[in-house]
Amino acid sequence: MNKGLLVGTLFGLSVGLVAFTLPTRSLPAQPITVADSLQLDKETGLVIDDRLTLVKGQCTACHSSKLIVQSQLTRDGWRQKIRWMQRTQKLWDLGESEPVILDYLTRYYGPKERPFDGRRLPLPKQQWGL
Repeated sequence: MNKGLLVGTLFGLSVGLVAFTLPTRSLPAQPITVADSLQLDKETGLVIDDRLTLVKGQCTACHSSKLIVQSQLTRDGWRQKIRWMQRTQKLWDLGESEPVILDYLTRYYGPKERPFDGRRLPLPKQQWGL
């Protein structure tokens, strides 16, 4: 057998064994508390409040809650997203639940306020003496 092939095979097996034997993290038994003291549902990662059951029932029946968490839309953006899902993904009419769901989504998953739009803060202006 080729020495390089043997070394590569052994390396691959050792990496596989290490990955197989590493301990895995389990979800905490209690809801997770985030920095602003909101508690997250351990099943979905969504913020816990009195509208969560409705949102879980209507939204996560078809897709992962991760799509909600990453979207950060305005109220009108969430409404447009719902209309798109109704038009193209066979989402049912939410009826009286829609304003309640929009309130929840806008409050917890609206746009994040940022002090600037760049990757980093601008560099301070330099005064050069001539």
